[in-house]
Amino acid sequence: MAPARLSPCGEEARRSDHDRYLTCLFAPGDRREALFALLVFNAEIAQVRDSVREPMMGRIRLQWWRDTIDALCASDAPRLNHPVAKPLADAIARHGLSRHHFETLIDARDSTIEGLPTANLADFIDYAEATSAPLAALFLEVLGATDWPEAGRAATAAAGRHTSIAWALTGLLRALPFNAARDRTTLPAELFARHRVLPCAATGKTHDPRALVPLVAEVATLAHSHIDEARRLAGYVQKAALPLLLQATLAKLYLDSLAKSGHDVSAACVQRHPLAPLLLTWKAVWGRY
Repeated sequence: MAPARLSPCGEEARRSDHDRYLTCLFAPGDRREALFALLVFNAEIAQVRDSVREPMMGRIRLQWWRDTIDALCASDAPRLNHPVAKPLADAIARHGLSRHHFETLIDARDSTIEGLPTANLADFIDYAEATSAPLAALFLEVLGATDWPEAGRAATAAAGRHTSIAWALTGLLRALPFNAARDRTTLPAELFARHRVLPCAATGKTHDPRALVPLVAEVATLAHSHIDEARRLAGYVQKAALPLLLQATLAKLYLDSLAKSGHDVSAACVQRHPLAPLLLTWKAVWGRY
């Protein structure tokens, strides 16, 4: 259930990353603002490519974030009057968030600022991990990972990594119509070659979701495998990590909807599922993901 009144950062998290915003609502009240700040920061750097006309302008914006994170992580961090940087500064100071996770996220976005697709499936998965696993690690720091027993911390980190990759792969599939409208695709060339599908089926006016079915199905299978790996560790993870691990529940919900639609990524239930809040609540009550 959503808080009665959200902060500006919370409102922005709900607008820009609604699904993961929902999972954050199951975190303790004193941790939510930090999680919201992380979601908004992630949305900011993820949107850079689509908010500029020239790659150089995008790199300048990402460099600003690098410099800002460096400043916020310093012992004498300045108080920036910026709608994202200010709550992020509070989160970093309060929870001792690791700078290198932020840097990895920014570098991953920088690597695709040209908008070129990856060449092979391994690079595609690496990209999914680079844009999601560091954020998962930051989530765990906010949720108290540094205070957990070593064994529980390791198992939870592994489950969080698999969860984040599954969520990222699912998100990349759900974003295919968005990218097609911008005459680009993130699917690797290897998949088009293996399934004998022309890359133009994923872009522009020649976008053909039916032709992409075998490619989408293969990526969906990979996402399912990461969900399975995350759930295999369920008996060893820290319960406090549930707000992160619930992303596995959402990923499976969307992947199941995708399968029912015949792997049509444009289906409405693949873009926003009406039962997501109810399912998350049920899972959270039972401490499952």
